[in-house]
Amino acid sequence: MLSVIIPSYNEEKCIKKAYDVIDSLLRENQIEAEFIFVDDGSQDETYKAICELSSQKENIVGLHFSRNFGKESAISAGLAAVSGECAVVIDCDLQHPPEKIIEMYRLWEQGYEIVEGIKNERGNEKKMHGIGAKLFYSVISRMAGFDMANSSDFKLLDRKVVDVLNKMPERGFFRAISFWVGYKKATVEYDVAKRVEGESKWSTKGLVKYALSNISSYSTAPMQIVTLLGFIMLIISAIFGVWALIDKIIGRALEGMTTVIIITIFIGSIIMISLGIIGYYIARIYEEIKGRPKYIISSTTKSGEK
Repeated sequence: MLSVIIPSYNEEKCIKKAYDVIDSLLRENQIEAEFIFVDDGSQDETYKAICELSSQKENIVGLHFSRNFGKESAISAGLAAVSGECAVVIDCDLQHPPEKIIEMYRLWEQGYEIVEGIKNERGNEKKMHGIGAKLFYSVISRMAGFDMANSSDFKLLDRKVVDVLNKMPERGFFRAISFWVGYKKATVEYDVAKRVEGESKWSTKGLVKYALSNISSYSTAPMQIVTLLGFIMLIISAIFGVWALIDKIIGRALEGMTTVIIITIFIGSIIMISLGIIGYYIARIYEEIKGRPKYIISSTTKSGEK
């Protein structure tokens, strides 16, 4: 059986449409499936729509968070709830083309344990978001050591991979952690489709925060920037030291306070940047060692329940 995980945040208009399209497609291809809708603390009637649908259909599980914990947590909750031999994660807005699930499933039947959905074309995404995404994936690919160009949350995982991910306590970046675990992989290219309803929930601020969080989760390279800045300051200090010594020997003092002020400001800036980077990693460590759950499920619904 295939478990279809659908994270949902303020997607009340998309719930039924997503189910109807995907379920019809899977039935046509004789693929038994269950649907796991995870309501990430929506502010609209998303969970109500899930409950209504589950009362009408026989293969739906609905999870409702006590508040908005984020898409990564929603995916984690979905993975923890699956009962199928494999699971696929797909967006509720159907920007991930459902027909590609069939292609992914056939590859899984051939023995592939992870089937990655790779974006061939990013659809109607804003130009700045597209540039930012390419920069982010370029940076994280270099830092993490594996190529994540155009990767997405749209992927199919074998049960053994799901079990491994469920055992990992860290708040990982799903797109990267599925690369990190290894296993036999295949890829499926797709073009991002238009949303069936509503608008994107991502803001520029949210995307920047998301990028910084995930880069720090998979690489300590930013910490090495502190060391690099230290060496830069050492070189600059040595140059100015030699310059001052030569001026002292030839009897010419270093002119003006401007140079001293500039050097002081520069050193101060380097120190503050370094402390900021170190502080960010300490904050990440603090979040992890508290051991709080990734999410809190306030209610659940299954097909047939009243």
